[in-house]
Amino acid sequence: MKHQKTCPLSTTELLVFLFLIVQFLSLLVQAEVHYYDFVVREKNYTRLCETKSILVVNDSFPGPEIRVHKGDTVYVNVHNQGDYALTIHWHGIKQPRNPWSDGPSYITQCPIPPGTNFTYEVLLSIEEGTVWWHAHSDWTRATVHGAFVILPAIGTTFPFPQPDEDEVLVIASWYTGDIKELIDESIQNGTDLPHSDAYTLNGQPGDFCACSYGTAYRRIVDYGKTYLLRIVNGNMNAEHYFAVAEHSLTVVGLDGAYIKPINTAYIVISPGQTMDVLLVANQSLGQYYMAIRQYSSENPSTVNFDHANVTAILEYRGDYTYETSPAFPSTLPMYLDKAAALKFTYQLRSLATPEYPVNVPLDITTRMYITVSMNVLPCDHTGCEIPENIVSSLNNVSWVDTKPTTNVLQAYYRNISGAYESNFPDQPTLFYNFTADSVPDFYDYTAQGTKVKVLNYNESVEIVFQGTNVMDGSVNHPMHMHGYSFYVVGYGFGNFDNETDPKGYNLVDPPEVATFGVPKRGWLAIRFKATNPGVWFWHCHFERHLTWGMNTAFIVKNGGTPETSIREPPTYMPPCIIPLNSRVHSYGEFIEEKIE
Repeated sequence: MKHQKTCPLSTTELLVFLFLIVQFLSLLVQAEVHYYDFVVREKNYTRLCETKSILVVNDSFPGPEIRVHKGDTVYVNVHNQGDYALTIHWHGIKQPRNPWSDGPSYITQCPIPPGTNFTYEVLLSIEEGTVWWHAHSDWTRATVHGAFVILPAIGTTFPFPQPDEDEVLVIASWYTGDIKELIDESIQNGTDLPHSDAYTLNGQPGDFCACSYGTAYRRIVDYGKTYLLRIVNGNMNAEHYFAVAEHSLTVVGLDGAYIKPINTAYIVISPGQTMDVLLVANQSLGQYYMAIRQYSSENPSTVNFDHANVTAILEYRGDYTYETSPAFPSTLPMYLDKAAALKFTYQLRSLATPEYPVNVPLDITTRMYITVSMNVLPCDHTGCEIPENIVSSLNNVSWVDTKPTTNVLQAYYRNISGAYESNFPDQPTLFYNFTADSVPDFYDYTAQGTKVKVLNYNESVEIVFQGTNVMDGSVNHPMHMHGYSFYVVGYGFGNFDNETDPKGYNLVDPPEVATFGVPKRGWLAIRFKATNPGVWFWHCHFERHLTWGMNTAFIVKNGGTPETSIREPPTYMPPCIIPLNSRVHSYGEFIEEKIE
């Protein structure tokens, strides 16, 4: 019997291996620890002709920026001086083995009570670029959010020409009236949840909104310089187009990872996503609008979305007279321009270089097919104004938070029974033509539950999210996964075909993201490897859909070593004593009657 010969490493492979070793050792030696204090309290702001009190961090809207290097550790002490409990989530940060500081209410912790504080330990690993932080309780993230900038590790640099300066641009939603009161009233009455009255760019609606002319955020630039725009879409319920008048853009990063550069006249960005965009200040001295406009994927007959054109101003430094209004971007697509959104999205690809490799799981051990639907449930509690409530679901399960005396992570770690069920289905409970022009009313109804999916450590997972047209309610759904980034290996329209559609998967350089959209009346295929033990939330990043139940959680079991197991909890976690003000009902009997 012949012995098999081993193949020596090529020179290129050896150099790449040595480079990665040096990078790893550099991170170990140079990683730093940072400390921040977040004071959450009410402050008066005037927008859209109205002065009102909003919840903010450190008296700023948007909140303070965190700026660190790749691989660092950040401690954030959150002092809750507001009127109600909340949590903070570190969106796009994987928190290896540390779900205790991930933040979603009643998933990994109970909210921080008013008058108390809690310190989050934020562990950075492979993230590089722009991510963000935001509140993760009720709708508090509307005003409690900010950018989280992760610079290259010390001794390294960007994989693109060094920009001269950078600028954070945060998109947010603005509501007239008290947003918490509006939400509570809508839930109690069973009516639709609020739509925003305007959007903001770095806290201001811009020149085209009521009582706002002359207040637009301004960025002064120097001719000839290159600027890295770090764009965060922190708004509540809408995708957006963004463009800068008479300037081209080069997209180089998405969700804390680098991508192959995209030269474009505009971007489309979903709530939850972040993008790193290069802009060269090479136009005539003057003022130019940076503008955002909602991209609506709803039925074209739906017209009650936010039509505000929100602006900031890019202003060249210099001695000149500028007498006319700033130029408005002619390249900004219109509200319903689906083709423009797809044209941009199709270009997203990972950098896929030796320094930034792609590791798409190939040998899949767990496959899930998850329908993403709008639904209804009977509204039978006191105060209902309509017979049925709008809800949403994944595989016909509409999420209900755990009991207010615990959370999923605590229940899992302490082996507390009754807080959740570990039987989230791998397949839809019912199969039908999910994307038909008209779906029978029978499929409108769903069931509520607290069902999670349990994964063994190191499983290779593929999920196909299937959008449905139930209630003629199909829209894009930006799905966000906590604790992981995932590879977008494919997406398309219609019902997923498990024989033909996988043949078109991109397994070479798919984008690696933390948030990505399930197309309207279409499907999205993703892959990831379950190597981060803990409890991790999955949800649509439209806050309306999250409130209605388009959520679930993964429990990833420990591996066989301490290094592959959940870390010990901190000595103090916020107590689980805050009552839930939500309509939690069990409609199992109702659904069974409908099926019969």
